Amino acid sequence: MGATKTDLFTRQQNDIAGMAKALAHPARIAILQYLVKINTCICGDLVEELGLAQPTISQHLKELKAVGLVQGTVEGTAVCYCINPKTWKQYRELFSKFFDSSVSEGNCC
Repeated sequence: MGATKTDLFTRQQNDIAGMAKALAHPARIAILQYLVKINTCICGDLVEELGLAQPTISQHLKELKAVGLVQGTVEGTAVCYCINPKTWKQYRELFSKFFDSSVSEGNCC
């Protein structure tokens, strides 16, 4: 596998790409949407909500936690997850700046 050459791109470009990669699975989007909807910590209800196997959900939560989108706390034998508001705000601001760039609706291609 070749080098990614991320040093050729700006920090913002690398950040957006990393964030997009973290969001690049429909199960992760579903997890985030559910956590946003309930707006509280959840301990184990995701299997029933999403219909995915527990190991699958755990793997996706691990990915989301690794990028800081969700945070977890251990309560007994359960791990409870919720949205990390600081990282959520960073994602929202960075994607907003990216998509707010003006693109003319002129004749293209």
